[in-house]
Amino acid sequence: MTVRGIGTDLVHVGQLREQLADVASVFEEMTFTPDERSAARSRASRDPARHLAGRYAAKEAFIKAWANARFGQAPALQALDMRDIEVIQDAHGRSGLRLHGAADAAFQRTLINSSIQLSLSHDGDYALAFVVIEQAGDTP
Repeated sequence: MTVRGIGTDLVHVGQLREQLADVASVFEEMTFTPDERSAARSRASRDPARHLAGRYAAKEAFIKAWANARFGQAPALQALDMRDIEVIQDAHGRSGLRLHGAADAAFQRTLINSSIQLSLSHDGDYALAFVVIEQAGDTP
């Protein structure tokens, strides 16, 4: 495995909470999948903003890692639907990323045989995400 890209992002939970509370905003619907919104609302902490902040940080960290992996090249997509980057959890609560739609097609085309690793962390008013893109074999 070869590391092709890394990305990190830090989100202030309070600022995201304010954005989510704005009744005129479509941010939540345009950024998070229905499953992400449902998962955030079903957490024991009863603080959806905290969990959505982590998911937003993960999406931004992935975008940075993908851009880093393509340093010196044109963007793989002209526009990116944030809902095409989905934070998922396995049966043991470990987080991962699943790509959909145009993002998945472009990622598969530009980074053949690659995998995405995600780490999320929360501390106080902040959510942090770190993403590593690894590529198998000798694929350029």
